Amino acid sequence: MAKRIYVGGLPWSTTNEALKDLFSQAGTVESATVVTDKMSGRSRGFGFVEMSTDEEAMKAVEMFNGKELEGRNLTVNEARPLADRPPRSQGGFNRGGGYGGGRGGYGGGRSDY
Repeated sequence: MAKRIYVGGLPWSTTNEALKDLFSQAGTVESATVVTDKMSGRSRGFGFVEMSTDEEAMKAVEMFNGKELEGRNLTVNEARPLADRPPRSQGGFNRGGGYGGGRGGYGGGRSDY
């Protein structure tokens, strides 16, 4: 069974292929993915590597956690399932409108301006 590991602190120039080549030093890499921004397509500085066995995954964590790569320190550990993460804050875009507080423009719906 393949074991998925998280890799943080990646240099912005890292590609999927470069990530796969790096982690192949620890064993057989099933897949390697650098996470990219949806809008710009640029790397977000982290990714995931799937090793073919648990032993190879542990070896990769030991080999690469804290290692420097192109001036950046890598953080490598076992990837947690999505359900184990804390919920995101409910921030996001301001949908309240402009100067008028969402009531129709600068005057806020008043006609005496």
